[in-house]
Amino acid sequence: MPIGRRNKVKGVQFTIMVVGASGTGRTTFVNTLCDSNLLPHKVCDSPETAHQEEGIRIRPVDVELDEDGIRIALTIVDTPGFGDNINNEASFQEIMSYLERQYDDILAEQSRIRRNPRFKDNRVHALLYFIPPTGHALREMDIELMRRLSPRVNVIPAIGKADTLTPRELKAFKQRIMEDIDHYDIPIYNFPYDPEEDDEETIQDNMELRALLPFAVVGSEEEVDIDGEPVRARVYPWGLVEVDNPRHSDFVRLRGAILGSHLGDLKALTEDVLYETYRTEKLSKSINESQESEFHPEDLANQSVIIKEEQLRKEQERIREYEVRAQHEISLMKQQLSAKEEALRTLEARTFSQPGSPY
Repeated sequence: MPIGRRNKVKGVQFTIMVVGASGTGRTTFVNTLCDSNLLPHKVCDSPETAHQEEGIRIRPVDVELDEDGIRIALTIVDTPGFGDNINNEASFQEIMSYLERQYDDILAEQSRIRRNPRFKDNRVHALLYFIPPTGHALREMDIELMRRLSPRVNVIPAIGKADTLTPRELKAFKQRIMEDIDHYDIPIYNFPYDPEEDDEETIQDNMELRALLPFAVVGSEEEVDIDGEPVRARVYPWGLVEVDNPRHSDFVRLRGAILGSHLGDLKALTEDVLYETYRTEKLSKSINESQESEFHPEDLANQSVIIKEEQLRKEQERIREYEVRAQHEISLMKQQLSAKEEALRTLEARTFSQPGSPY
């Protein structure tokens, strides 16, 4: 991961989708993440309606956060109803359709000759998938969902309600989950880094985050007084589980990654890899379909406009890349020049200070 990706951006817009069956701690995690009652808790079904299957509902909710002086316009896309039915095929389709609709919207906007300056980019940058703390291995539903959605969104697996497992059980559960992910070749977001490009601090940070996968998270909307300080925690007969204590939960590391150090990287991967892949597939499919269908002059004209605009966009990207390289080279030359000037001043100072110098 290039060093620049770690830089925080002022006033960024960021979208997270949270997916997990009822009872995995999804809602509590979101409310803990945002430090507010952003999502309502599900009301228990009455006996008369318990047998009814409502299906998945996708609900975007907006909130503004301040992270070390950086304003983040955060959108949380909740998915209540996922995993609650016997057959969850419709849930998979609904989530995939939502992700692709956001890509379609921005593709249509980019294809306009005059773009809307108020257009909002609603692409999902990260999907947190909550795995129930069974202690066994990934279920078929877990494997299928992550495998299907990974080509469209950065999937980050997390174990919800991780405090229901002992440290030994949790360690073994994490290992089995990662073994399943490797076995089924599921391309999750595994905090990538480049040993040749990144500095030691970045590499170390990414290695530590990668070792925590899947993140064991605990959420709590209640505070407990500990030595006069309010602490977010869950109270049990045997003691406390502190949400922000790294020894009890991976919550702090996960929050710091998605809303801080790796926010830019998640956005860049969404823009440059996931969206570009979808856009290429979409345009290629559109061209193939137009070639197979009846010829219409207006379709050819529209296709020509799209191709020209795409060529223009690529040319602008090449120019921007050239400008960045040029600025980088100029900066290096300035640094080298400054170093030489400093060396010259040092040499002159030494010469003047020597005994017997004519100066």
